[in-house]
Amino acid sequence: MKEHYDIIVIGSGLGGLVSATILAKEGYSVCVLEKNNQYGGNLQTFVRDKTIFDTGIHYIGGLSAGQNLNKYFKYLGIMDDLKLKKMDEDGFDIISFEEENEEYPHAQGYENFVHQLVKYFPDEKDAIQKYCDKVITVCNSFPLYNLNVEGKYDTEILSLNAKKCIDEITDNDCLKAVLAGTNFLYAGIEDKSPFYVHALSVNSYIQSSYRCINGGSQITKQLIKQLKKHGGEIYKYKDVCKLEVENNAIIEAKMKDGSLVKGKIFISNIEPKTTLRMVGEEHFRKSFFSRIESLEGVISAFSLYIVFKPQTFKYVNNNLYHFKNSSIVWTAHEYTEENWPLAYMASMNASGKDEIWADGMTFITYMKYEELKEWENTFNTTADEHDRGKSYDNFKARKAERFLKEIEIKFPGIRNCIKSIHTSTPLSYRDYIGGTNGNMYGYVKDSSNPMKSFIAPKTKLNNLYLTGQSINMHGVLGVTIGAVVTCSEIVGKEYLVNKIKEESM
Repeated sequence: MKEHYDIIVIGSGLGGLVSATILAKEGYSVCVLEKNNQYGGNLQTFVRDKTIFDTGIHYIGGLSAGQNLNKYFKYLGIMDDLKLKKMDEDGFDIISFEEENEEYPHAQGYENFVHQLVKYFPDEKDAIQKYCDKVITVCNSFPLYNLNVEGKYDTEILSLNAKKCIDEITDNDCLKAVLAGTNFLYAGIEDKSPFYVHALSVNSYIQSSYRCINGGSQITKQLIKQLKKHGGEIYKYKDVCKLEVENNAIIEAKMKDGSLVKGKIFISNIEPKTTLRMVGEEHFRKSFFSRIESLEGVISAFSLYIVFKPQTFKYVNNNLYHFKNSSIVWTAHEYTEENWPLAYMASMNASGKDEIWADGMTFITYMKYEELKEWENTFNTTADEHDRGKSYDNFKARKAERFLKEIEIKFPGIRNCIKSIHTSTPLSYRDYIGGTNGNMYGYVKDSSNPMKSFIAPKTKLNNLYLTGQSINMHGVLGVTIGAVVTCSEIVGKEYLVNKIKEESM
């Protein structure tokens, strides 16, 4: 590692890697610093019993030719090398409720989306079409979402509440639940979640949905390949603990191992609260620091990773969002010890080896960080291993068994197919991904106070910028666009967007 770079990027999650690659392509000397032993943040994968599991990327939308993420990835030089499997076009996501024996599909392509749902709601065609039109209209109001330089989104759009918007479309309670059924994608909250978050989350999947064959970490590998191709550098086990300030600018990053690195520009791809503390409260306006500190993190998750015995469980080319009943679609996170879990998402990794049989399956449900309070002062990663103790193992085993009993209701006989079970808790998400309290998707956005959670990518310090899932939007597309917004502050928005358009043709 050299003593000085033009750009220092802290954190190798998607936002950091996209920012680093863009700026390396522009001729800057770039260095990325990662504290863990694996790059990629939410793109990380891990292996259990020779089976690959994704940490956070279970499917990606907008990757077909001409669509927005396809264009961004083409510009970044990674699109042609990704190994992808297109999901079921007539139902990439399935919504189901334990109270009834029916499965409702979300299909790819808006015309097909309407066509497939009308089979289940024959009197609701106009309502379903109205919903689709509303999603498209809202997405079109965000210029960079569609690679446009011109245009400003209507601030009124930020104040639309997701549940209210969906409720106004139809009187059919089951259809309302089906349309809102994938709100696990943004941890939907009844009285807070904005409709634009819903629209931006679901739109790209309706356009096209893909799984990454053998996991999402291939995106990390391809981005690092492009970063290095353009002269960028990346280092693991570099845990930044302090950002030194002089004359209202960062001069160097100090790491826990005692090493230092200087830079002209610093981009933080880690939790904004952590970034501000690294810099020091005194370097920001009190009101700004207090606002960021007061932001509520999105709820966390408990995940069950199941490895199947060979050729015992069929591969399914869609995801499942399953609820105890249709009335709790917006309140599944409000569980009690007795009724947990109220809902879950189930997804499979696409294997390059076998298209008939599944090698593993991931089940994810909500879990409050408070349940882990007993062990919150323990930290454990592959780079820095510590045992949380027997009580933690017992907690995970108890929760895994409870979760599996719920899963068996939907998948009778699944237990007989299981070779091994592995788990992760909010503490795993906190330690590996770096979110406060293991939050899944940055900070809670509130339609009644949309500016509270707004964080500009350019800070008041002359050379400190922010990127990642807490800035703008979460998800692969949201974070990629967010990185473009961050880099636009450095190289110019019109210049960068035009370049992306030219190179993605």
